[in-house]
Amino acid sequence: MRNRPDPAAEFDIRLKEAAAETETMLAQLLAAECVAGEIVRPKRLIEAMRYASLAGGKRLRPFLVIESGRMFKVPRRRALLVGAALECIHCYSLVHDDLPAMDNDDLRRGRPTSHRAFDEATAILVGDGLLTLAFDILARPAAHPDAQMRIDLVMALARAAGIGGMVGGQMLDLAAEGRFETRRPQPLDELGVSRLQAMKTGALLRFACTAGAILGGADASARRAVDRFGAALGEAFQIADDLLDVEGDPSMVGKQTGKDAAANKATFVSLLGRDEARKRLHSLVARAQAALSRFGPAAATLREAARFVAERRN
Repeated sequence: MRNRPDPAAEFDIRLKEAAAETETMLAQLLAAECVAGEIVRPKRLIEAMRYASLAGGKRLRPFLVIESGRMFKVPRRRALLVGAALECIHCYSLVHDDLPAMDNDDLRRGRPTSHRAFDEATAILVGDGLLTLAFDILARPAAHPDAQMRIDLVMALARAAGIGGMVGGQMLDLAAEGRFETRRPQPLDELGVSRLQAMKTGALLRFACTAGAILGGADASARRAVDRFGAALGEAFQIADDLLDVEGDPSMVGKQTGKDAAANKATFVSLLGRDEARKRLHSLVARAQAALSRFGPAAATLREAARFVAERRN
């Protein structure tokens, strides 16, 4: 009788495979050579975009696109392209978040942040370039031969990344810190923190999960199930991140820790305390895994992703 693979080991293998393939895809997309319709790719800009995007991170978001797509028989290259587009958005957000006007960080993934390695103006343009490249990628027929599917993907990612998603969440976060007119922190209740985090962090993770269902032409019921998984996973990811900021070792996390409290950031850790935040985290993992029950063994790796998000150390 053949032994069934260990879910954790299988997850680790697939995560590493997805990371390597995403790295290769991004390197191709960020080549020095122009594509049709472009005039020239400035050397410094491409170097800085590659610095911000390559050789970094676990590539969790592209992995989620690939694995959700796997459940719906999506060709791997299509999922990889959409995952690469999403990673461009994620990397742009990190570059801009690290700027002095935002979080003012000097370290990202164990290296100098983009504005430190280059300069602030270049870092701003890096973010602008990665943001627009993401939608360039989604608009390509290689992402999906059906134009309506590509439109659906573009709209879903724009909504997740824009004013009612990640960007809006960043604005709410800055307001809660007291960064504007009053210069006083604006305390948030549990609902406020949940909404902020669902926008700032959760929206892109949620898109990563639903993108596979969109690519696979899943029915409405299946899309809702995957969306519920993504929503719970996104909130769990942020709580785990907040706990790492309090408890993590900077040498393992790859960035400075303890900044949330110093900046008066609104988190479930600051609102509920560590123990209650950890209880909420475990509850969210269970909710995420339960959302995938209808998919059976096909969702085993995604269910393991929920556990990984809660237990990660960097």
